[in-house]
Amino acid sequence: MEKSNIDEKIKLLTGSGMWHTQEVEGLPSVHLSDGPHGLRKQEEKERQNNVSLVSTCYPTASALACSWDVTAAERLGRAVAKEAWNADVAVLLGPGINMKRSPLCGRNFEYFSEDPYLSGEMGAALVNGIQSNGVGSCIKHFAANNQETDRMVSDSVMDERTLHEIYLPAFETVVKKAKPLGVMAAYNKLNGTHCSENKELLTDILRKRWGYEGMVVTDWGAVKDRAKGIAAGQDLEMPGGSGRGTRHSPENCPDHGQGNRAESPRPGDHLRAVPGREVRDPHHSVR
Repeated sequence: MEKSNIDEKIKLLTGSGMWHTQEVEGLPSVHLSDGPHGLRKQEEKERQNNVSLVSTCYPTASALACSWDVTAAERLGRAVAKEAWNADVAVLLGPGINMKRSPLCGRNFEYFSEDPYLSGEMGAALVNGIQSNGVGSCIKHFAANNQETDRMVSDSVMDERTLHEIYLPAFETVVKKAKPLGVMAAYNKLNGTHCSENKELLTDILRKRWGYEGMVVTDWGAVKDRAKGIAAGQDLEMPGGSGRGTRHSPENCPDHGQGNRAESPRPGDHLRAVPGREVRDPHHSVR
């Protein structure tokens, strides 16, 4: 990728269609799919959420966490990854690591617990299970994404202690213990800034403080300003196909003279983290 020009690198930072990455400079296009308590693979032409490949429905994260059994979580991860591998899926979008702030949250079934320690340990075990079978895991929704009502515009406002003692520790545990291939930035704002454009969240905390080296992907349709997202540390915009992110990025990204070069990551800095052939090693033994 070092020999690629800036326009080629920017192309790779936006997906191709609803579920695939771009094919650029010998890197193949790969399929990302919903998970993790059961593969939900959809073909590009399919627009109905309930029309997907038949797969096994495993216990949800909320049920799995009631066992306090990290071995069971790892086994479940391996099983789902095996189905993903056989369906030619490179990355599972999960598990969900958010805290259960309210019982009214529409996606509580996808989250483990209201307890950061339990969520972190179960999440790390599940990610280790998934990735042990040659499929990448993309944990979500980073961060403080705790309601479905107005989720695209809601603002999670909290002080530093609340953020770092309740809402971030589970993510930190999974990042450090399991090294997930991806982290998905949430729809909501965090203290006034959209998570997909939040430099403190994506760069200062995730990459610098926790040492994360994987890719950061947007939740589907979460991008508001692609150039701000790139400068904040966002790698992959999903879904692709509209060209909006690509058109709005080149003249505003740090490599084109805008932004603080010393502090802002440039397009391409984390491209090796975007899933490619290394995710689906043909010699990998699926268990």
